[in-house]
Amino acid sequence: MTSSTSTTTQPLSATQWFPGDFFRVPVIAVFRGLSAAEAVRLSARAWDAGVEHVEIPIQTLDAVPVLQAVADAAAERGLVIGAGTVTTMDQLDAATNVGVAFTVSPGLDPAIVAESVRRGIPHLPGIATATEILQARALGLTWVKAFPASLLGAAWVKAQKGPYPDTNFIATGGVTAHNAPEFLAAGTSVVGLSGAFADDAQLDLVRALIAGARR
Repeated sequence: MTSSTSTTTQPLSATQWFPGDFFRVPVIAVFRGLSAAEAVRLSARAWDAGVEHVEIPIQTLDAVPVLQAVADAAAERGLVIGAGTVTTMDQLDAATNVGVAFTVSPGLDPAIVAESVRRGIPHLPGIATATEILQARALGLTWVKAFPASLLGAAWVKAQKGPYPDTNFIATGGVTAHNAPEFLAAGTSVVGLSGAFADDAQLDLVRALIAGARR
C-alpha cells in the first residue's frame, strides 16, 4: 500500500510579484470611463501596436462589465489584463471575479496589499513620496506606480532611483507618447498611456518606443 502526499500551492509573496519578464514591454494602456465597445476597440489598437497589458480602472462598479469585456477580448489573444483604481475590498472582489492578472491603485493601502497577497493577485500601489516608497518596500513591494506622473515629473523618478535603485516605477497620469521617452530615460520601467491609442500620430510613436525597447 502506498501513501500519497498532497501539496498546497502557496500564493506568491509581494516580493515575487511582477517577475522580470512580466513588464517586458515598457508601455501599458489605461482606459478609463469608456463604453465596453470603445474600450475593446482601443485595447485592440494597443495590442496591435505591441502593448501586452491593458488596465481598466473600476472606480465605480459600472465599469466592471467593461473590465470583463476587455478581459474576454484579451483572452482570445492569449493575453491578460489588470483592474485599476482598486481602493476597496468590493473593488478587489469584482476584479478577482473577472480573473485579472493584477490590480492597480492610486494610493498605498496596507490592507489591500495584505488581502492581495492572500488571494495571490499582484497589486501595484500608487506612491508620490519617498516615505510612501519606504512603506511599500516594508510590505515587500518592489513595483510601485508613480502617480500622478505629470505632476511628479521625470526628474522625480530619477531622484528616487538614487536611494531606491531596486524599486521599479510605472509612471501613469498625464504621460503621453511625447513625454514617455523622458520618463523611461529617467529610470521609469514602464509608462501608462491612454489617449495615445486614439491618436494615429501618437500611436506611431508608441510603436517606435516598443520597437526600440526590443532591440
